[in-house]
Amino acid sequence: MRATKGLVLLIACLLVIVPFVVVVSTSLATPDQIRDAGGYVLWPENPTFAAYESIFRGGVVTRATLVSIGVTVVGSGLSVTVVALLAYGLSRPGTVLHRPILLMVLFTMLFNAGMIPNYLLIKELGLIDSYWSLILPTLVSGFQVVLMRAFFMEVPKELIDAARIDGASELRILATVMLPLSKAAIAVIALFNAVGYWNAFFNAVLYMNSVEKWPLQLVVRTYVVEGSAVGVDAGAEVIPPQQALQMAIVVVSLIPILLVYPFLQKHFAKGVIIGAVKG
Repeated sequence: MRATKGLVLLIACLLVIVPFVVVVSTSLATPDQIRDAGGYVLWPENPTFAAYESIFRGGVVTRATLVSIGVTVVGSGLSVTVVALLAYGLSRPGTVLHRPILLMVLFTMLFNAGMIPNYLLIKELGLIDSYWSLILPTLVSGFQVVLMRAFFMEVPKELIDAARIDGASELRILATVMLPLSKAAIAVIALFNAVGYWNAFFNAVLYMNSVEKWPLQLVVRTYVVEGSAVGVDAGAEVIPPQQALQMAIVVVSLIPILLVYPFLQKHFAKGVIIGAVKG
């Protein structure tokens, strides 16, 4: 039984790792090797970074990467701030309109307005072709508010009362007492938002009309999924094969999350478990 479990786990790991290795290897392979392999390479014989040089010199990927980084950083920061403020208010008994607001938050976890009403709202707010249209529609998540609220309710009431006796305001209590004790929840919410904003492309499809404002994931969808021509440096002496360019874009879109996740992973399991179990 142990050998069977090990074999199943090995197969599952290979199913995850091999496609990733193929993507990286193809982006580093030479044109001749890609042609001989029929389009995709498992291991590059003479690795070259020509595909990466071409896509970054072309300007499309560079600009889209900066847009995605900006949207992810600003969106994640604002989202964590708003969720923390709302969750803290809902975690304190006696808050004005506590129950109606909480029911409203829970209602959004079951129902949403739909694509057309959301588009009409963004249009009426004048956010079409604006970077804010990539941030505001997904700024607050009902699940994240419930998770953060559960964390705040776990904090001993005596700590809050002691802070109030010392003259601390509600914002001071939130900043100096609640948030430092809820680092695990903040890490989980920050990771959820960062991954969500980085991988989002559908809002850009709906709201962004200017190609120069496209985020990186929309570039990946256009150039990889739809097979459109990749914007590269036309003045280069040798243009890498289309497969290498497409795989290079995919690798670039994966790197930021792969770099961020290890720093937040240690808080992830603890944050989800404590936020889901009361008492």
